[in-house]
Amino acid sequence: MDLALAEAEAAAARGEVPVGAAVIDAAGRVLARAGNRVEELADPGAHAEMLAIREACRALGSPRLVDCDLYVTLEPCPMCAQAISLARIRRLYWGADDPKGGGTVNGARIFAAASCHHRPELYGGFGAERAARLLTDFFKARR
Repeated sequence: MDLALAEAEAAAARGEVPVGAAVIDAAGRVLARAGNRVEELADPGAHAEMLAIREACRALGSPRLVDCDLYVTLEPCPMCAQAISLARIRRLYWGADDPKGGGTVNGARIFAAASCHHRPELYGGFGAERAARLLTDFFKARR
């Protein structure tokens, strides 16, 4: 989670919403890490999770990340949750819950849908306090 938190901090420094992600394989190797780049790339889909999943898939030469784990600082939105399912991520670890925009245990609850093809193991609350503080400080500075 420390890698994801570092990516979130870097995203905040770039003026992006501070969310970071990292994909780790079964041997513990870092396949990818990313922070939000929505503003920089003018791409509403450039969420940390999406960027990290794409990079990890390229690293493995596969559209599936079987036996890989994703660490993300904020509960994934529905778009990212669906990508996590399609990539066959083994375990999902996240920091802060997202009651408004989450798609995992809040909101759309993608993994609970009958149409969901793959459900990763879910673990929330890792580094939640630090992740939530990054978000709170970021938005407080913009108001």
